[in-house]
Amino acid sequence: MVTVTQPGGSPGATQRWTPRLIFSLASIVLLLELLAVSYMMISMALPSIAANYQTTQGAWLLTSFLLVGAVTAPLIGKLADMYGKRKLLLACVAISAVGSLVSAVASSYEVLILGRSLSGLLVPCLFLSYSLIRDVFPAKTIALAVSIATSGMGLIAIPAPFLTGWLIDNHGFRSIFWFFVIGLVVLGAMIMVSTEESAIRLRSRIDLLGAVLLGGGIAGVLIAVSFGPTWGWRDGSTLAYGLGGAALLVAWFVSARIVREPLIDLNVLGKRPVFLTTLGAGFCYGASGLFTILLPMMAMTPAILGLGYGFGVDAEGFAIFQAPIGLMVVVGGVLVGTLVGRNVRPRILLVLGMTLMAAGFALTAAVHDDKALLIVFAGVFGTGMGMGYASIPNLLIEAVPPQLQASTASVVGVSQSVFPAVLPVIAFTVMNNSYIAPIPPELTQGAILYTDKGFTIAFLIGAVSAALGAIVAFALPRRIQQVDAPDANVLTPENAMAR
Repeated sequence: MVTVTQPGGSPGATQRWTPRLIFSLASIVLLLELLAVSYMMISMALPSIAANYQTTQGAWLLTSFLLVGAVTAPLIGKLADMYGKRKLLLACVAISAVGSLVSAVASSYEVLILGRSLSGLLVPCLFLSYSLIRDVFPAKTIALAVSIATSGMGLIAIPAPFLTGWLIDNHGFRSIFWFFVIGLVVLGAMIMVSTEESAIRLRSRIDLLGAVLLGGGIAGVLIAVSFGPTWGWRDGSTLAYGLGGAALLVAWFVSARIVREPLIDLNVLGKRPVFLTTLGAGFCYGASGLFTILLPMMAMTPAILGLGYGFGVDAEGFAIFQAPIGLMVVVGGVLVGTLVGRNVRPRILLVLGMTLMAAGFALTAAVHDDKALLIVFAGVFGTGMGMGYASIPNLLIEAVPPQLQASTASVVGVSQSVFPAVLPVIAFTVMNNSYIAPIPPELTQGAILYTDKGFTIAFLIGAVSAALGAIVAFALPRRIQQVDAPDANVLTPENAMAR
């Protein structure tokens, strides 16, 4: 008989906040904030890195991180359900710290890419963290804890733009990687001493064939999408990666129907709440990724060029636009956690969050030559972003039993990686085809600039994607019924002793 089927740790555990619980949550929150700002910090350091190594392949520094995170997520999720979510979380943190160390001391760009690839194991830490919270935190604290964990407290996210600019300007790009090394080591130790291991296990086998097919398929598609604009969509390499990746994904789908214990249970994934949450998560993270790419490009463009946008701010100056987003993400997350704890359905909150994101995009598309209004619009977008980030794990907790939490959430993690890779490609393909500003290269130091209408179109593309996310969220069932899981496949302390 299974006795650990509800959130909240072991039966009889305290149902209130304790100092250790608060310390545990703070450790997890800081780790996920480090993940959230890592992409932004590396993006700001990219010009210095490219100049140091004299490379034109800067995109690999960003793509390799995302690629490894997406490819490994399903296998890590399955292992976490089988052997313990805390164990896998700490392993991912440790490997990421090693990767950051490799990048910090890299003597060549290839070694730097290797280190950044290892750091991609930070990506699965997102779903591992809220899956672990679901298992070991008291039931009454879970909604708020998960919401705060996924949206943050702003302790790193808000000062990160200022810190990044200061580190790069005063200590060089390697200081960013040393910051990650120190942060990951400290946070890993904090999680180790403060957070319990989940008592829930899934008795299963590792589907190695499925892991290879799914991982290879995701890798092929992501490489094709990421480098298609550079290589050309009809280039042999783009077609080989894209078609090869698609073929591997089809082969994985077929194998998952045949294998007795597949890497991902398609019956669970096919359930309406799980499938729509996965799709909604993709739109949410894809929209947020596009906004955070477009906004700095637009704000940092010199106003003197007369393009109808741009304020000519540097990396530190851009922080006045970034900080409101970080702050309002926190506000949106806390709001979701508080309301879910009062029995407001996360479905409605996801709809509202995606609607606010769509509004932020649309308002920015309409008016982007006023600094004060842009800051307000960024705050609107950040509020919706925080609500979306916090609603998604709460929806999964409603829909999926604890023993399948990590493996199912890993699929959502893949969606959260793929959509942010695809949506910017769509936007920039449109911009590059029709909206490149006719400015002599010597005035832009070789950088490509876009017309005012180009940015308007790009932000409208984001508004449409966020609106689609709101529609998907609205299509979720009003009352979500949790997916059934066979009791025979669950190992808990109680039935383990019975054996």
